[in-house]
Amino acid sequence: MNDELHERIRAVIADVPAGTVATYGDVAALSGAPSPRLVGRALAEDGHDLPWHRILRANGTPAPHLLHEQLERLRAEGVLADGEKVDLRKYRWRPDGAEPDDEPRAADEPPSLF
Repeated sequence: MNDELHERIRAVIADVPAGTVATYGDVAALSGAPSPRLVGRALAEDGHDLPWHRILRANGTPAPHLLHEQLERLRAEGVLADGEKVDLRKYRWRPDGAEPDDEPRAADEPPSLF
């Protein structure tokens, strides 16, 4: 991954406001990354200073090995999960006032990398 793409991915993740979430696919679409997997890779390599907990898999669930910490951090921001799943229709970040039908989506979800 080149440095420019890496920085675009970081910038999108940094923009996700408290109280909302985005999927790896959303971040990929907004940053121009060719795959949600690259978003997971960027977070794994260089995401410690970002609000990584606001990035979820396409089905609204956290990575299994981060489940408890991620849901706890989200809960502290007012994002409530139903069991282990966040309702993306309710909490998904919509940059620039995009309507739900306009939101970026991806069919694939990245592997658990961090």
